[in-house]
Amino acid sequence: MGLDPGLRRLALGTLLGAYPGPVPPDWAVDLLADGLAGHTLFGTNVHDPAQVAASTAALRAGRSDALIAIDEEGGDVTRLAHATGSPYPGNAALGAIGDVALTRRVYQSIGAELAALGITVNLAPTVDVNTADDNPVIGTRSFGADPVRVAAHSAAAVAGLQAAGVAACAKHFPGHGATVTDSHHELPTVDAPLDLLRQRDLPPFAAVVAAGARAVMTAHIRVPALTGADPATFSRAVLVDLLRTEYGFTGTVITDALEMKGAAVAAGGVGPAAVRALSAGADLLCIGAKVDAELVERVAAEIVDALADGRLARARVEEAAGRAADLAAWTRAAGGSSPTAEDTELGYAAARRAVRVDGLLTDLDQPLVVQLHTESTIAEGRVPWGLGPHLDGVPEIRVIAAETTPATLRGLAGDRPIVLVGRHLHRLPGGPELITDLASQHPVTVVEMGWPAQWRPAGVRAFVTTYGASHANGRAAAEALGLAG
Repeated sequence: MGLDPGLRRLALGTLLGAYPGPVPPDWAVDLLADGLAGHTLFGTNVHDPAQVAASTAALRAGRSDALIAIDEEGGDVTRLAHATGSPYPGNAALGAIGDVALTRRVYQSIGAELAALGITVNLAPTVDVNTADDNPVIGTRSFGADPVRVAAHSAAAVAGLQAAGVAACAKHFPGHGATVTDSHHELPTVDAPLDLLRQRDLPPFAAVVAAGARAVMTAHIRVPALTGADPATFSRAVLVDLLRTEYGFTGTVITDALEMKGAAVAAGGVGPAAVRALSAGADLLCIGAKVDAELVERVAAEIVDALADGRLARARVEEAAGRAADLAAWTRAAGGSSPTAEDTELGYAAARRAVRVDGLLTDLDQPLVVQLHTESTIAEGRVPWGLGPHLDGVPEIRVIAAETTPATLRGLAGDRPIVLVGRHLHRLPGGPELITDLASQHPVTVVEMGWPAQWRPAGVRAFVTTYGASHANGRAAAEALGLAG
């Protein structure tokens, strides 16, 4: 027997799907007509603005109030500019600048661009307080390591997005900044007492709730003091007792992608993860990026089965679907603004303000620019980064630090100085050793485009920090070095 149509529609109303390619397939549109809450767009869905606008219009032919979400954080995480890199600096750069009004303007500009394309929910900002230099998944996505600063900029980002008519989704509750593993690959643990969490991790979430954030995203992290052995996504103590009761959040709780191992492995699959998240108090379940009609139907069937066998109460699922519908209603009522000519250069101007230089940028005539390869995270995807697109007739090579010797680079450079460009250099395999050895015998300038840890290599002429690796950050660094076209 097939699913009861009413229960199937109820279950679909709690789900954010996704689809492959630049053109929504028929099944993606049909599911919206059947009650699916919406879809998330990823880089594979984006070719150019006209195509994205056509895609969102096609999706709304399925249902006019469908939610269309995207991860457009600016900085290192961009979907609209995945082919070139974002024209905006990310949160770490904005936090380093320290201008809350600028943060609001940047996010309002991002929101205006999304609204003009028919996108209604931005799965941003990241409001985690990045207190672990070795955090592999947050890093420059964070406004910084100071909870007070992060809280102020987080509230400004929410205000900016929502002023443009796009719902903000602050993430990742109750705080992913102290982790040293990636929840895409495993279940990280933040083993800290509740008092420390209240002082360090939670203030930005209190700030975004006060700022009226329409949505908050859960974290697939284990916080024993709150969640026991489970991830926060499955914890009623986190989603209801803390977020709703204590902090007074009345908006929509959206899960991080349930296909991530931090959730799927813990629950035994995406379908069971959906049931556990709903039971804990989540409202809108992001399935993930690799989604087809069969997976959506399987998750919906699992929810309906859970209603039948008592794992889920119907009132809870109705509440969740109602909050997803409320989010859709807000996006329709909010309308949307359009980008202005001023928005075009806003991000580049901001990125210039973020650049920090320790040392002297002298004698850099025709250097050898060496980009040290760094693996991208799943959150970032394969987005171009570095100085290459901005250099004016200056040669650049790309190498793997652990497979390169100082002698090789000295031979290639000859009498010219070397500019080494990398991300998270303090933890790049072979990176610190290569830089230190090279700088002991050759003029070296370092450009750090990742999280700015305390590590500084001895002997370098200058250490340049950009607080991110977006297209805007790369141009700002090239300009600071005097190498830009």
